[in-house]
Amino acid sequence: QVQLVESGGGLVQPGGSLRLSCAASRSLLSFSVMEWYRQAAGKERELVASLTNGGITNYADSVRGRFTISADYFKKSVYLQMNSLRQEDTAVYYCRTKLNNHEYWGQGTHVTVSS
Repeated sequence: QVQLVESGGGLVQPGGSLRLSCAASRSLLSFSVMEWYRQAAGKERELVASLTNGGITNYADSVRGRFTISADYFKKSVYLQMNSLRQEDTAVYYCRTKLNNHEYWGQGTHVTVSS
């Protein structure tokens, strides 16, 4: 079993920044990839960013250059630094990973970008 706990969401004005955290219950080296997804109201869940345990990152076109995914292996945590936030970034953000063909999701953290 794997538990993922997100934190760091909140209300921010357009142009502002937030850093989301995802704490895992076991070493990140257990996973080949860690991912951040988001789901806006009335929309499908979409992949925002991913980080392999080899250090390769990938981003959705809509966030590339504004968001950065990173990891602290000692803290067993993955982060999503979000800068230059826009109203369209408003969503619930989820951490996801896979282990032994099972996928695990966190409970999500709400991000609202509004003036």
